Amino acid sequence: MYIQLDDRAKHQIEQHLDSHKIVLLTFEDGVGEYSQHAMIHMQTQFSINIIEEAMPKEGYDEKIKTNTVDFWIKGYSKEDLQEEMTLRWNERLSTYVLAGEGGIIDDNVSFIDFTKKRDA
Repeated sequence: MYIQLDDRAKHQIEQHLDSHKIVLLTFEDGVGEYSQHAMIHMQTQFSINIIEEAMPKEGYDEKIKTNTVDFWIKGYSKEDLQEEMTLRWNERLSTYVLAGEGGIIDDNVSFIDFTKKRDA
């Protein structure tokens, strides 16, 4: 599996990285601490998450190569992905579009940097 990021998507993600951070491509199924919600509709949904290396990543047991850093995934989410994919920045919606050789996988991939402090 491989994901080719367009220049803007690559820049948007890389500006959040340093040598102690990793990228997760999270299948939004409600499983794990980085999944924001369970699927409540008939649409495959993913998010891009940034975490510190020291943060827990249970369940993220496989990597996908990209033209930047590897993306960690939940291994079972591969059934909703394709061998050759692209990730592009959607300027209008400020989200990402994940597509494969079979078409769009998710046209509204969100982004969350879990390394940033959040107000309680």
